[in-house]
Amino acid sequence: MTEAATAPTIGWDDFQRVELRVGRVLSARTFPEARKPAYVLEVDFGPEIGVRRSSAQITDLYTPESLVGRLVVAVVNFPPRQIGPLMSQCLVTGFHDAQGRVALCVPDADVPPGTRLL
Repeated sequence: MTEAATAPTIGWDDFQRVELRVGRVLSARTFPEARKPAYVLEVDFGPEIGVRRSSAQITDLYTPESLVGRLVVAVVNFPPRQIGPLMSQCLVTGFHDAQGRVALCVPDADVPPGTRLL
């Protein structure tokens, strides 16, 4: 059985509560204090939300230099979460490939930072 087949059904109102927004990575650096290899990302979500920081375990497929300027999709309405010395302010989304590496979830066209997924 697949993971999707075991997930409970949700309603439209449930989905609407998850605020998925597009942001542009302003900076990325290694996060040596993390338990698993990770980067600290600073992501600009536009004037309404601003810049937020996130810890992202995406070191297998990306370098810090390759991330700067990229668009990402993140959940911006989770409560902040302490990850070592970092207060993570959003959750950058991605998918695991067959080897368990995380590939970012990204829009396939240029959209303004802060655009909400609907």
